[in-house]
Amino acid sequence: MQDVDTLRKWIEESSYIIFFGGAGVSTESSIPDFRSTDGLYNQEYDYPPETILSHSFYLKKPEEFYRFYRNKMLFPDAEPNRAHLALAKLEQQGKLKAVITQNIDGLHQKAGSREVLELHGSVLRNHCMRCGKFYSLEDVLASSGVPRCSCGGIIKPDVVLYEESLDTDVLTRAVYHIQHADMLIIGGTSLVVYPAAGLIDYYQGSKLVLINRSVTSRDKQANLVISESIGSVLGSAVGV
Repeated sequence: MQDVDTLRKWIEESSYIIFFGGAGVSTESSIPDFRSTDGLYNQEYDYPPETILSHSFYLKKPEEFYRFYRNKMLFPDAEPNRAHLALAKLEQQGKLKAVITQNIDGLHQKAGSREVLELHGSVLRNHCMRCGKFYSLEDVLASSGVPRCSCGGIIKPDVVLYEESLDTDVLTRAVYHIQHADMLIIGGTSLVVYPAAGLIDYYQGSKLVLINRSVTSRDKQANLVISESIGSVLGSAVGV
Protein backbone atom coordinates (compact mmCIF):
# COMPACT_ATOMS: atom_id res chain seq x y z
CA MET A 1 0.00 0.00 0.00
CA GLN A 2 1.51 3.30 -1.11
CA ASP A 3 0.48 5.25 2.00
CA VAL A 4 2.15 2.70 4.28
CA ASP A 5 5.30 2.88 2.15
CA THR A 6 5.31 6.66 2.62
CA LEU A 7 4.79 6.24 6.35
CA ARG A 8 7.66 3.74 6.54
CA LYS A 9 9.95 6.12 4.63
CA TRP A 10 9.10 9.05 6.89
CA ILE A 11 9.73 6.93 9.99
CA GLU A 12 13.16 5.96 8.65
CA GLU A 13 13.99 9.63 8.01
CA SER A 14 12.83 10.87 11.41
CA SER A 15 14.61 10.96 14.76
CA TYR A 16 12.07 12.65 17.06
CA ILE A 17 8.70 10.92 16.50
CA ILE A 18 5.76 11.57 18.81
CA PHE A 19 2.60 9.49 18.83
CA PHE A 20 -0.72 10.94 19.96
CA GLY A 21 -3.48 8.36 20.36
CA GLY A 22 -7.04 7.79 21.50
CA ALA A 23 -9.63 5.08 22.04
CA GLY A 24 -9.21 3.60 18.55
CA VAL A 25 -5.79 2.29 19.55
CA SER A 26 -7.32 0.11 22.26
CA THR A 27 -10.49 -0.98 20.45
CA GLU A 28 -8.25 -3.36 18.51
CA SER A 29 -7.45 -4.96 21.88
CA SER A 30 -11.22 -5.50 22.35
CA ILE A 31 -11.66 -2.53 24.67
CA PRO A 32 -14.83 -0.78 23.46
CA ASP A 33 -15.12 2.96 23.21
CA PHE A 34 -17.59 3.82 26.00
CA ARG A 35 -19.16 6.48 23.77
CA SER A 36 -20.76 3.81 21.62
CA THR A 37 -24.01 3.15 23.48
CA ASP A 38 -25.53 -0.22 22.69
CA GLY A 39 -28.96 -1.59 23.57
CA LEU A 40 -27.63 -3.29 26.72
CA TYR A 41 -26.15 0.00 27.88
CA ASN A 42 -29.44 1.85 27.42
CA GLN A 43 -31.32 -0.79 29.40
CA GLU A 44 -28.77 -0.86 32.20
CA TYR A 45 -28.08 2.79 33.07
CA ASP A 46 -30.28 5.80 33.71
CA TYR A 47 -27.62 8.35 32.75
CA PRO A 48 -25.36 8.97 29.72
CA PRO A 49 -21.70 7.99 30.18
CA GLU A 50 -20.50 11.60 30.20
CA THR A 51 -22.73 12.24 33.22
CA ILE A 52 -21.68 9.11 35.10
CA LEU A 53 -18.01 9.85 34.48
CA SER A 54 -18.19 13.37 35.89
CA HIS A 55 -16.65 14.57 39.14
CA SER A 56 -19.97 15.79 40.55
CA PHE A 57 -21.74 12.49 39.77
CA TYR A 58 -18.89 10.54 41.37
CA LEU A 59 -19.33 12.53 44.58
CA LYS A 60 -23.14 12.33 44.58
CA LYS A 61 -23.68 8.73 43.42
CA PRO A 62 -20.46 6.75 43.96
CA GLU A 63 -22.34 3.42 43.93
CA GLU A 64 -23.75 4.08 40.44
CA PHE A 65 -20.39 5.43 39.28
CA TYR A 66 -18.58 2.27 40.35
CA ARG A 67 -21.22 0.01 38.80
CA PHE A 68 -20.63 1.64 35.42
CA TYR A 69 -16.86 1.89 35.96
CA ARG A 70 -16.43 -1.81 36.72
CA ASN A 71 -18.73 -2.92 33.87
CA LYS A 72 -17.55 -0.57 31.13
CA MET A 73 -14.09 0.78 31.94
CA LEU A 74 -12.05 -2.09 33.37
CA PHE A 75 -10.52 -4.73 31.11
CA PRO A 76 -7.74 -6.42 33.12
CA ASP A 77 -7.28 -9.25 30.60
CA ALA A 78 -6.75 -6.98 27.57
CA GLU A 79 -3.46 -7.42 25.74
CA PRO A 80 -1.47 -4.95 23.60
CA ASN A 81 -2.13 -5.10 19.85
CA ARG A 82 0.18 -4.45 16.90
CA ALA A 83 -0.11 -0.69 17.29
CA HIS A 84 1.12 -0.79 20.90
CA LEU A 85 3.92 -3.19 19.98
CA ALA A 86 5.01 -1.12 16.98
CA LEU A 87 5.27 2.02 19.10
CA ALA A 88 7.27 0.21 21.77
CA LYS A 89 9.64 -1.04 19.07
CA LEU A 90 10.10 2.48 17.67
CA GLU A 91 10.97 3.74 21.15
CA GLN A 92 13.53 0.95 21.60
CA GLN A 93 15.09 2.02 18.29
CA GLY A 94 15.45 5.56 19.67
CA LYS A 95 13.10 7.07 17.10
CA LEU A 96 9.93 7.52 19.15
CA LYS A 97 10.44 9.90 22.06
CA ALA A 98 7.00 9.71 23.70
CA VAL A 99 3.49 8.30 23.49
CA ILE A 100 0.80 10.79 24.42
CA THR A 101 -2.42 8.92 25.09
CA GLN A 102 -6.01 9.70 26.03
CA ASN A 103 -6.46 6.05 27.06
CA ILE A 104 -6.48 4.89 30.67
CA ASP A 105 -5.81 1.16 30.20
CA GLY A 106 -2.01 0.98 30.60
CA LEU A 107 -1.57 -1.11 27.42
CA HIS A 108 1.26 1.05 26.06
CA GLN A 109 3.33 0.27 29.16
CA LYS A 110 2.30 -3.39 28.98
CA ALA A 111 3.70 -3.46 25.43
CA GLY A 112 7.02 -2.05 26.64
CA SER A 113 6.72 1.70 26.09
CA ARG A 114 8.48 3.71 28.78
CA GLU A 115 7.76 7.38 28.04
CA VAL A 116 3.95 7.37 28.17
CA LEU A 117 2.10 10.59 28.98
CA GLU A 118 -1.39 9.66 30.16
CA LEU A 119 -3.55 12.75 29.64
CA HIS A 120 -6.58 11.17 31.30
CA GLY A 121 -4.84 9.10 33.97
CA SER A 122 -4.88 5.35 34.48
CA VAL A 123 -7.17 2.68 35.93
CA LEU A 124 -4.05 0.95 37.27
CA ARG A 125 -3.58 3.63 39.95
CA ASN A 126 -6.11 4.31 42.70
CA HIS A 127 -5.82 6.35 45.88
CA CYS A 128 -7.79 6.91 49.05
CA MET A 129 -9.38 10.36 48.99
CA ARG A 130 -8.81 10.71 52.74
CA CYS A 131 -5.29 9.44 53.47
CA GLY A 132 -3.82 9.03 49.97
CA LYS A 133 -2.95 5.32 50.32
CA PHE A 134 -2.30 3.59 46.96
CA TYR A 135 -4.51 0.76 45.70
CA SER A 136 -4.03 -1.36 42.57
CA LEU A 137 -6.54 -2.28 39.88
CA GLU A 138 -6.70 -5.75 41.45
CA ASP A 139 -7.73 -4.21 44.77
CA VAL A 140 -10.60 -2.36 43.08
CA LEU A 141 -11.71 -5.46 41.17
CA ALA A 142 -11.67 -7.52 44.37
CA SER A 143 -13.93 -5.05 46.14
CA SER A 144 -17.67 -4.64 45.79
CA GLY A 145 -19.83 -1.56 45.86
CA VAL A 146 -17.82 1.56 46.66
CA PRO A 147 -14.24 0.48 47.48
CA ARG A 148 -12.99 1.81 50.79
CA CYS A 149 -9.57 2.26 52.30
CA SER A 150 -8.48 0.69 55.57
CA CYS A 151 -8.89 4.18 57.05
CA GLY A 152 -12.54 4.28 55.90
CA GLY A 153 -12.04 6.75 53.07
CA ILE A 154 -13.38 6.20 49.56
CA ILE A 155 -10.88 4.95 46.97
CA LYS A 156 -10.87 6.97 43.75
CA PRO A 157 -9.27 5.87 40.47
CA ASP A 158 -6.53 8.16 39.14
CA VAL A 159 -8.69 8.85 36.09
CA VAL A 160 -9.49 12.38 34.95
CA LEU A 161 -13.26 12.70 35.14
CA TYR A 162 -15.36 15.27 33.34
CA GLU A 163 -15.18 18.62 35.22
CA GLU A 164 -11.65 17.79 36.40
CA SER A 165 -8.48 19.44 35.10
CA LEU A 166 -5.74 17.60 33.26
CA ASP A 167 -2.43 17.20 35.08
CA THR A 168 -0.35 20.34 34.42
CA ASP A 169 2.98 18.48 34.41
CA VAL A 170 1.73 15.90 31.90
CA LEU A 171 0.36 18.67 29.65
CA THR A 172 3.61 20.63 29.82
CA ARG A 173 5.68 17.58 28.86
CA ALA A 174 3.25 16.74 26.03
CA VAL A 175 3.52 20.26 24.60
CA TYR A 176 7.32 20.13 24.84
CA HIS A 177 7.52 16.84 22.94
CA ILE A 178 5.09 17.93 20.22
CA GLN A 179 6.94 21.22 19.71
CA HIS A 180 10.23 19.36 19.25
CA ALA A 181 8.90 16.54 17.07
CA ASP A 182 10.04 16.14 13.48
CA MET A 183 7.16 13.71 12.93
CA LEU A 184 3.78 13.54 14.67
CA ILE A 185 1.62 10.44 14.24
CA ILE A 186 -1.98 10.77 15.40
CA GLY A 187 -4.00 7.57 15.60
CA GLY A 188 -7.30 6.18 16.78
CA THR A 189 -8.83 9.49 17.79
CA SER A 190 -11.55 11.65 16.28
CA LEU A 191 -9.87 14.74 17.82
CA VAL A 192 -13.06 16.03 19.43
CA VAL A 193 -12.09 15.87 23.13
CA TYR A 194 -10.50 19.09 24.33
CA PRO A 195 -8.12 20.27 25.64
CA ALA A 196 -6.30 17.12 24.55
CA ALA A 197 -7.10 17.54 20.83
CA GLY A 198 -5.76 21.09 20.85
CA LEU A 199 -2.26 19.82 21.66
CA ILE A 200 -1.56 19.03 18.02
CA ASP A 201 -1.60 22.76 17.23
CA TYR A 202 1.85 22.93 18.83
CA TYR A 203 3.36 20.75 16.09
CA GLN A 204 5.62 22.76 13.79
CA GLY A 205 6.93 20.06 11.47
CA SER A 206 5.91 18.81 8.02
CA LYS A 207 5.20 15.14 8.74
CA LEU A 208 1.78 15.14 10.37
CA VAL A 209 0.23 11.70 9.92
CA LEU A 210 -3.41 10.90 10.72
CA ILE A 211 -4.39 7.23 11.01
CA ASN A 212 -8.10 6.86 11.78
CA ARG A 213 -10.92 4.78 10.33
CA SER A 214 -13.27 7.77 10.17
CA VAL A 215 -12.81 11.32 8.92
CA THR A 216 -11.57 13.91 11.44
CA SER A 217 -11.79 17.69 11.45
CA ARG A 218 -7.99 17.84 11.07
CA ASP A 219 -7.62 15.72 7.93
CA LYS A 220 -6.94 18.77 5.74
CA GLN A 221 -4.08 19.81 8.03
CA ALA A 222 -2.35 16.45 7.79
CA ASN A 223 0.48 15.67 5.39
CA LEU A 224 -0.64 12.04 5.21
CA VAL A 225 -4.07 10.56 6.01
CA ILE A 226 -4.57 6.78 6.24
CA SER A 227 -8.13 5.54 6.83
CA GLU A 228 -7.27 2.00 7.87
CA SER A 229 -6.79 -0.11 11.00
CA ILE A 230 -4.09 1.54 13.09
CA GLY A 231 -2.76 -1.84 14.21
CA SER A 232 -2.23 -3.12 10.68
CA VAL A 233 -0.84 0.22 9.43
CA LEU A 234 1.72 0.71 12.21
CA GLY A 235 2.44 -3.01 12.38
CA SER A 236 3.23 -3.12 8.65
CA ALA A 237 5.26 0.11 8.71
CA VAL A 238 7.38 -0.95 11.67
CA GLY A 239 7.49 -4.69 11.11
CA VAL A 240 5.73 -6.30 14.06
